[in-house]
This record gives sequence, structure tokens and C-alpha cells, in this order.
Amino acid sequence: MTQHVLILGGTGRIGSKIAADLLAHTEAQVTIAGRNPDVGIKLSQQLGDRCRFAPIDLNDWICLLDSISQSDLVIHCAGPFHYRNAVVLKTCIDSGVNYLDVSDHPSFTCKAIALRAKAETAGITAIVNTGVFPGISNSMVRRDIEQLDEAQKVHLSYVVGGSGGAGLTVMRSTFLGLQRQFEAQINGKRQKVQPYSDREVINFPHYGRVGVYWFDMPESFTIADTFPIETVMTKFGSVPRFYNYLTWSVARLWHPRLLRSQSVIEFLSRVSYAMTQISDRFGGTEVAIRSEVTGFKYGQRVCCVSTLVHPNTADAAGIGTGTIAELLLSGELKKPGVWAPEQAISTPMFEAAMQSRGVEIQQQFVPNADSHFSKVPSAVIY
Repeated sequence: MTQHVLILGGTGRIGSKIAADLLAHTEAQVTIAGRNPDVGIKLSQQLGDRCRFAPIDLNDWICLLDSISQSDLVIHCAGPFHYRNAVVLKTCIDSGVNYLDVSDHPSFTCKAIALRAKAETAGITAIVNTGVFPGISNSMVRRDIEQLDEAQKVHLSYVVGGSGGAGLTVMRSTFLGLQRQFEAQINGKRQKVQPYSDREVINFPHYGRVGVYWFDMPESFTIADTFPIETVMTKFGSVPRFYNYLTWSVARLWHPRLLRSQSVIEFLSRVSYAMTQISDRFGGTEVAIRSEVTGFKYGQRVCCVSTLVHPNTADAAGIGTGTIAELLLSGELKKPGVWAPEQAISTPMFEAAMQSRGVEIQQQFVPNADSHFSKVPSAVIY
């Protein structure tokens, strides 16, 4: 029986990458949904015979309900998720349809996880925060934690070249993340952190030494809720270096009231996106992720460090969501409830999924806790 996948926000940069991954690795029929028929029809034709476009407005609940009820899997890519409620997930639960999303904001993640009991009762599997970061990064952390006898601290850091190959929505999400202080798990307690503060220089593969800063990510609490970890740090940086300075100046020097204005966020996003369209031609759109888990192995204090580099951030997000979608469609993954990736995807599943897409992740033990400045690991796992 042919399976049907509905991708809300499927005409966007991330949604279209997920569609391409599914069409390449499954036999599913894929519907990309959006509000612009001209863009959607053209894109569906480019993606092939198993893809079609459907004009869907998330505010039109009758149309949304009808489309969801005809699907086997719904993938929500219509961000920014700072503004979204969980109506799509609620509708999937009521309709008995499995659900994925590429949400990247803690407030939305909390709204989704609050529906865990309803999803369990309905027997549907819902995975939030899929993609690359969050997404692949979460599973990298899980695998690193499982290498240790006791894990105490997680330090996740990300760097993206220019736009990362993504669209305006990602730019909006970046500036929306600067609006206010957020909570992070530090020394066993939830503590307030200023966004884009506490700069550290991390040595990444491909990029070398890059400054990264605190950034509000859902991994900061989903990892802490999943494992007995005292500290979870999530830091982000971008290249060329100028973009880091621009984001830092907005976060630290602009009045907070300005950052709560939707028109200001839109202005900053469009200006930044226009700039990256130029710099992408020279600096690339790679993403690098570094997961460092500090703890004990055989009584010795060590760090397990994993790194991933992919030439296009949007493509990597398509892989991160596409592999989980494939697991759901095949029936290999079935875990009723609402979960983050590290709570639902076992390490063997993750390793097989990355291998199937040719994604290389390097991992090694570093025999000291202060390893941010150490040489990037070189042992290839996949």
C-alpha cells in the first residue's frame, strides 16, 4: 500500500530538502504544502512524479484537518516555531497520524511535549526537533554519553557558513532567539543565561578556530531531562566572522524592546539574508557540529568528542528529518508519545541511518576535561 507524507512548509528550503530525501530513499507519495502555488507547482514538478503541491494555510483548520486525515505521516516545517502553537500536532493526534517537525525553539518544544500522554493514548509517534541541530546533534550526544560509564557535562557547539543554504525563516529564528534571557542546565540547576554571551573559541573540522556563544536551543533541556547530566551547554557561531560580530552587537547593544518588534526582526532577517547570498558564493554553506561529553570511563576522567561536517546545512537538515521519517514509514520506529530525537532514536538506528546517507561522524576519547582547544578528532566512524 502506498504511503502518503504531508510536508507543511514543504515549499521552503528545509521542507523541500526533506521531500527530496524521502523521494530518494522511500516509495512514499509526498505532498509539499505551502501558500504560493506558483512556487509549489514548479517545485513539485522538479521533484518528480511522486510529488505534488497542495495549497494549505495553517489558519484554515478545515483544510488542514482534511489534508492530515489523508496522510500517513505529517512533517511540520512551517516555522519560525517561536510563533507556533501545537495545533498541527493536536490534529495529528486526533486523526491518528504520526508526526515529525523541525522545531528549534524551547517554547514550542514544551507545548508539544505537554501532549505526550494524549499521543501515547492515541498510539501515535511524534518526534520534535528533528533536522540537523537540533536533530542529528541530539543523537550524537546520546551516542557519546553511552560511551562513558558516567556522564556529567555536555558541551554542544555549532557553526554555520553564511546562510547555511537555508532561507529567511532560519534568519528569523536566529534573531528571535536574541529577544530575552533563557534557562540552561548548569551545575544541576536551571540558571538564566544571556543570549550570545560567554564567547569561547572552539576548534572545528573544516573551519578551524571559531568563536561560539550561548544560544537558546531545546537540546539544553531535553538532554538534561533524558540523562542524569549536571550541565548542558549549547553554543552557536557563524562565519565569516563578521556575522558573529553583527549578531553579538544586536544581542548586547540593542534595546530589548527593539528585538521584540516583529518589524525589526523582519528587517534584520532580510538584510542578513541578502548579505549571506553574497558571502555564500565565497565562504560556503557548511555546517559543523561538535559534541563533547565529559565524564568517567574505567575510573578516569575523559571527554568523548564527536564532530560532523556537512557541505550544506539545509541538506543536512533534510537528512536528519528524512532518516527519521523513513524509520517511521518502515515501521522500524514506533514509540507512542511525543519525544525529542535522543529519547526515541536508539544509537544503532542512528548509526545505520547516517551510514545509509553517507554521513561521516568522527569520534574519539580525549584524556582531559578541558578539550575545547584540542585537535579535532580524526577517527571516522561512518
